[in-house]
Amino acid sequence: MAKKSAQSAVAVPAIDIGIGEKDRTKIAAGLSRVLADTYTLYLKTHNFHWNVTGPMFNTLHLMFEQQYNELALAVDAIAERIRALGHPAPGSYKAYAKLSSIVEADDVPSAEEMIAELVKGNETVAKTARSVFPAAEKASDESTADLLTQRMQVHEKTAWMLRSMLE
Repeated sequence: MAKKSAQSAVAVPAIDIGIGEKDRTKIAAGLSRVLADTYTLYLKTHNFHWNVTGPMFNTLHLMFEQQYNELALAVDAIAERIRALGHPAPGSYKAYAKLSSIVEADDVPSAEEMIAELVKGNETVAKTARSVFPAAEKASDESTADLLTQRMQVHEKTAWMLRSMLE
C-alpha cells in the first residue's frame, strides 16, 4: 500500500522487491546485529591501530589500518542493505551496545592480546553473519545472501591471518 510523503503530496510506493514485509523485517534485524558487530570491530581495530606498541608495531599498525578501512566500507554497505529492505539502520553507540556481540577492550592490551582479541572479533562477526543467512536464503534474498557471504569470507580470512601471527 502506498503512503503519502510528509514533504509532498506524491504517494510513496510500497516496497515491492519480491520479499514480504515479515521476511524483510527479520532480515533487517539480523543485518542490524551484523552492522553493530562490524562497527564495534571497526572501532576496536582503529583503537588498536592507534595504540599498538612493540617489535611488531609497523606490521600491526599497517595491518590494522587496512582492516579498519575495509570495515568502514562494510558498515556502509550493510546499512544501505537494511535501508533497501525498508528499515532504518541503527547508527548510535547506544544501539550498537545493545546489538553487538563484540567485547570492547577496557584498556590497552599488549600487541599479542590485540591480535587475539581481533581474531575473536572477526570470528564473532562471521558467526553473526552466518546466523542471518538462513532467513535471507528462505526469503530468496540473494542480495543479502551475497553480502553476508562476502562478509563471512573477509572475516574468516582476517581471523586466519591474525591467528597465524600468534602461531
